[in-house]
Amino acid sequence: MPRLAGKIALITGSGTGIGRATAKKMAAEGAKVVVAELNEAAGQQTVAIIAQAGGDAFFVRTDVTDPESMQAAIARCVAHYGALHVLHNNAGGSTNVDDTVVDAPIDEFWRVIKLDLFGTFLACKFGIPAIIASGGGSVINMSSNVALMGIPGRDCYTAAKGGVASMTRSMAVEFAPSKVRVNAIAPSATMTERVRALVAGNAALGKLADSHLVGLIEPEDIADMAVFLASDESRKVTGHVYPVDSGVTIS
Repeated sequence: MPRLAGKIALITGSGTGIGRATAKKMAAEGAKVVVAELNEAAGQQTVAIIAQAGGDAFFVRTDVTDPESMQAAIARCVAHYGALHVLHNNAGGSTNVDDTVVDAPIDEFWRVIKLDLFGTFLACKFGIPAIIASGGGSVINMSSNVALMGIPGRDCYTAAKGGVASMTRSMAVEFAPSKVRVNAIAPSATMTERVRALVAGNAALGKLADSHLVGLIEPEDIADMAVFLASDESRKVTGHVYPVDSGVTIS
């Protein structure tokens, strides 16, 4: 039997990169997938890829920084599929204007806080009640290795992803009685198109990419961890931040 048979999963930012890889893998494992994505063309393409492989998915245009948009996406999921069991808060990302706390533009700090941290907060605010009403399930947040180790020149992103890691732990305690597990994945540099561009223009990130012990990370590597955390294989796992980093945080 597929590992996610009977589960309904909503994945934010699933039009490209890690989100698309996760949507494809969850659908392949039997989940019905809501592609919650701001870019309609990219989101519809993910749906088409899943459909071509025999999976079940639909697109809903979603701005994770907008409370009404996020709430509507959750409502559409429940109306369409009748439940929500897995919420993967994947939408987010840094830019090459991030820098030290002294040099980073103030606008960049608020951009990444709003997208990565507030976006996760909103998705959980509206998604967790739907998971509880569905009998329980799994929330999978996206932190980063920058929340686990000191990496220079990324202080805006570090602040946001550190907040996600901390919020993951508190929510795990708060919602365990309601049968909701909350975990986070902490990737190192994952070779999406966006990250390849960042690494090419940042000496510190280039050095980080060179430090991977067992090779560079692909989006599918993160998707594999997300499938595990979504599945009943992880039914006793909650409140943890899981590095998928090719050994970067211990080397």
